[in-house]
Amino acid sequence: MMLRKMGAVLGTALILILSVAAPAQAHGADAPDATNYRTRITAAPDLAGLTVETIEAGARLQVTNDSGRNVEVLGYQNEPYLEIRPDGVYENIHSPATYLNITIVHVDPPAHADPTLPPEWRKVADEPRWRWHDQRAIWTSLEEPPQVASNPGAPHHIRDWTVPMRVDATPLTLSGTLDYEPPPPGWLWWGLSVLGIAAIALLGLLRNRRRQVGRALALMVIGAGLLGLVYGVARELDAGNDTLWSVVSQLFTAQLWPTVTSLAALAFAIDALLSRKGEGDFAIALGGAAVGLFAGMVNAAAFHRAITPVPMDSNLGRIIIVLIIVLGGGGAAAAMLRLRAGGQTSAEPPAPDPQ
Repeated sequence: MMLRKMGAVLGTALILILSVAAPAQAHGADAPDATNYRTRITAAPDLAGLTVETIEAGARLQVTNDSGRNVEVLGYQNEPYLEIRPDGVYENIHSPATYLNITIVHVDPPAHADPTLPPEWRKVADEPRWRWHDQRAIWTSLEEPPQVASNPGAPHHIRDWTVPMRVDATPLTLSGTLDYEPPPPGWLWWGLSVLGIAAIALLGLLRNRRRQVGRALALMVIGAGLLGLVYGVARELDAGNDTLWSVVSQLFTAQLWPTVTSLAALAFAIDALLSRKGEGDFAIALGGAAVGLFAGMVNAAAFHRAITPVPMDSNLGRIIIVLIIVLGGGGAAAAMLRLRAGGQTSAEPPAPDPQ
């Protein structure tokens, strides 16, 4: 019976892995889990009410125009590309940038994307804010720059970039730098994760104070769930979402499964913590495995990349990911050991009566 419960935990986790593989990759195309390329703005347009910033670990530029004037962004051949007006955002359907800037991955623009044609504007947003993948400010090739390929362990300046803009006929300056930062030692962060899981799993071997240990494991999984939500919110803040509604809506769309599994881990662990019978090991195992996998390991690319997509120090972001993996995975491992021990104990025949 206990083996069946352990199998259910692992089977549920495997089903979740297969079901979220495609959505996770789709989200990563817009907001990378981590990167070695840092995009910085060094000169922003001097116009009151106009804000330009990098978001999603530098993968996109975001312009917010509260100036009350029409601000135009030019494309790769200095053709009109975007107009960010007080009543919303308009794209020029004849600009190749309209199609090239949808994703980081290169796409061929359609035949009617001719920058020599007069602009034809199509409204794409009702608010004066837009974000896009500008290929002048990011590294889009699958191959590393030559200087990086020859010495990946050292930082490199890749290039300076400029995105031409204007208000009426007045040019605006938007420029910055693209730099390579060497990745951290991935083995260190994976080692901490494995050691942490193993240390917590040992609690599952304790035969004394089962109820106290069970409560401690439930609290660990609660901590993993809370940290999963913290990291998810941090990613959305880095993605330029600055209102409660925008953050929450993205948590349940772009980061649906990490959010759902974090909430599920909280629910399962709280239920186990409040259980009077002290029989919450299965709930702890299921919740811990889910949050460890889908709020922790799905973000483990940060172990091998220099820049994490959160508005905090990258090492702090990695520490949060390690804690999610350790608390969730370790709690699940310990709970499964407790389930196995409980099954073996219940299967033992009663001792013979000495009489």
